Amino acid sequence: MSIITLENIKRDYIVGTEIVHALNDVSISIEKNEYVAIMGPSGSGKSTLMNIIGCLDTPTSGDYILRDNLVSTMSDNALAEVRNHEIGFVFQTFNLLARADALHNVELPLIYAGLPSSQRKAMAREALVKVGLEDRMHHKPNELSGGQRQRVAIARALVTNPTIILADEPTGNLDSKTGEDIMNLFADIFRQGNTIILVTHEEYIAEHAARIIRLRDGRIENDSPNSPKFLEK
Repeated sequence: MSIITLENIKRDYIVGTEIVHALNDVSISIEKNEYVAIMGPSGSGKSTLMNIIGCLDTPTSGDYILRDNLVSTMSDNALAEVRNHEIGFVFQTFNLLARADALHNVELPLIYAGLPSSQRKAMAREALVKVGLEDRMHHKPNELSGGQRQRVAIARALVTNPTIILADEPTGNLDSKTGEDIMNLFADIFRQGNTIILVTHEEYIAEHAARIIRLRDGRIENDSPNSPKFLEK
């Protein structure tokens, strides 16, 4: 069953006197518990596509159906609910609060959701344990390595128990060994039943996914299955 369906999506931007066609007639269907990598060079439209999937941007034309709901007809409150509960975001730059410890950073989506303090802290602790940071809960970002900061960001994405994890270049600021550790963590998250959509321009990172969608000039150039090594374990 498809959890995400994009039908003939176009996204145009006006830059000065020029119209930029960031996405041009993109149609994709993603099933529940799929692990998909979206690849492409700079300017291919992959970040625009991720922003539309994450309900952070709206298409110029075409339909986006998320869990049988036509996104274009959803209210702002309903979209905020989707972003806070249905989708967990992981960014290249971590996007952590510098003065807050790991526990508080992971709590943030739960604060926006209005949960009581004791429940927030319990859920945040559980999420940090899942990513192997139970001994770093009270460390601030400047007291953590790059890999540990990304684990905090992943815990924050997981804390609301979302169905979908969107990861935008999640290893872009990490060395190759730490990046591999983070990709192993994504494999564990996938095994637990999440749908993972990963945006990357690195071939060796995309190879961790079970399906690779390649974009070029705003169009799908190729969409094919892949056999990641972790599925053989």
